[in-house]
Amino acid sequence: MPSMSRRTLLRTVAAGGAAVSVPGLLTACSSSDSGDGDVSNAGKKLAPWPAYRPAAGPKPDLAPTDAGVQAGYTTYPSDLVKSVSRTPGDGSTVRVMTVSFGTPPKPSSQNRFWAAVEKALGVKIEYTIISQADYQKKMATVMAGDADALPDIINMFAGFTLPREAQFVQRRAQDLTPYLSGDAIADYPNLAGIPTHAWRDMGRIGGRIYGIPLERPLPGSTLWINQDLFADAGMKEGWTADDFAAVARQGTRGRTYMLGAANGSLFGNAYHSAAHNAPQRWAVTKDGSTFLPAAADERYKASIAFQAQLRKNGSYHPDATSISQIDLTTLYYNGTVGSMQDGFGAYLPKYRESKGKMSPAAALPYSVGGEPGGIVAARRSFGYTVLKQAKKERIELLLRILDYLAAPFGSEEWELVHYGVEGVHFTRAKDGSPEFTKLGEVENNTNLPLKYLAEGPQVLFVPGMPDAVRALHAWQRKVVPHAIRDASFGLQSATNNSQGATLKTFLDDTITGIIAGRLPMSEWDAAVKRWRSRGGDRMAEEYAKDYAANT
Repeated sequence: MPSMSRRTLLRTVAAGGAAVSVPGLLTACSSSDSGDGDVSNAGKKLAPWPAYRPAAGPKPDLAPTDAGVQAGYTTYPSDLVKSVSRTPGDGSTVRVMTVSFGTPPKPSSQNRFWAAVEKALGVKIEYTIISQADYQKKMATVMAGDADALPDIINMFAGFTLPREAQFVQRRAQDLTPYLSGDAIADYPNLAGIPTHAWRDMGRIGGRIYGIPLERPLPGSTLWINQDLFADAGMKEGWTADDFAAVARQGTRGRTYMLGAANGSLFGNAYHSAAHNAPQRWAVTKDGSTFLPAAADERYKASIAFQAQLRKNGSYHPDATSISQIDLTTLYYNGTVGSMQDGFGAYLPKYRESKGKMSPAAALPYSVGGEPGGIVAARRSFGYTVLKQAKKERIELLLRILDYLAAPFGSEEWELVHYGVEGVHFTRAKDGSPEFTKLGEVENNTNLPLKYLAEGPQVLFVPGMPDAVRALHAWQRKVVPHAIRDASFGLQSATNNSQGATLKTFLDDTITGIIAGRLPMSEWDAAVKRWRSRGGDRMAEEYAKDYAANT
């Protein structure tokens, strides 16, 4: 296996980093490029979604709901199930590539976790790991390169809109419809355990299934607060926007700022726009005929003005436009900032790393004008995994590998992939929960991010912290009914595929400039008008056509 010096390695980067602004491109991109292939689902025969069959596993302590509240486990299962009957691989080498938010792993020759996973899978893994900061640049190179040089398994990270991503997948990736559509997925029981909502939010391309989604919980971007700081400053359940602003002012003193934000997070705009009940990127009319952009909604505009006032009041950390997400997390743990926006799925490190230091909690939304605030509904697919085109036998081998990695919580395979080898990477606490050893803290599924290739359905579980699980489950029961979903999830737009990244950056830069005080609020309407004329309105039309084809 090549040495790590020959691979793309990680830098410590912001988990919410934005693309580099290229304002000049906005005026140049006035039409979508349809020459790369028709990726729309309109007018196509749609492949049936894979037939969902829940994987066998332990009964949860806290029940899930059909609305999207997750199953919760207050204790670790004592009897693990075996979800894979045989070794998936054939001894060959499999080249994989994923995004990562961890630190670089030790080389495979020195990494016992890596070796254990290779043994279980029955293959040698040649791993290219890309930091989020490098993801767009690296993927642009991969997408433009020789098809023969593609890795066998590629993680398509949902954090960025890659130019002509769908066209690349349609042209270069394996069409998985014959292997996964309908009852065909029964050959891969753990993949069949991925809920239908994840496949739908991943979406089809040209009516076909090209990827395997990484299922995620319904709550998306979340305001994580230091519960003690916010309570001392007057936080209360049922708070209003005015209450929120007052708490932010009251708690900010000396070197403590109640509101922290990272570069590219728009000062945490996702939480605030949802609390204002603004659409999240796109809304659709009840009859499905018209798509409406969030940017043109007055509630979205009001959320930007509200944040600009919070910043003017001095409640935000002064480095909110430049600090990385990782550095912001450090400030959150040490009490310098009282809150930060992060994905809901970040709850596990939030509770684990802050233990004994502070009390993390997911903030309830505030109300605006007497209306209960909403929360961000995440795309239920944190990206998806595609396979290099190959012969049937090779594709089946790769799918068996992904089936192993998609093992459910409470299985032997899940434990290996998430915790490594007992006695080497983890030991058992008194309650049976896995606890990382010193070696497990550096050899794990974060630094060697297998979890971004395939993963089973997400559950609520914090080792040794049953009260945290109960609190998260109770929070979900309160907020899930108010989740606001981006209506474009799982749909195709040629204009978004070709120009979405540039158009998004233009709006994001405008939002950041207004909240930071570099631009007046009056700039917003002009920016939205320009965004619509340069592609936003075409996206709306294309999404409406694709929506009609999928319903």
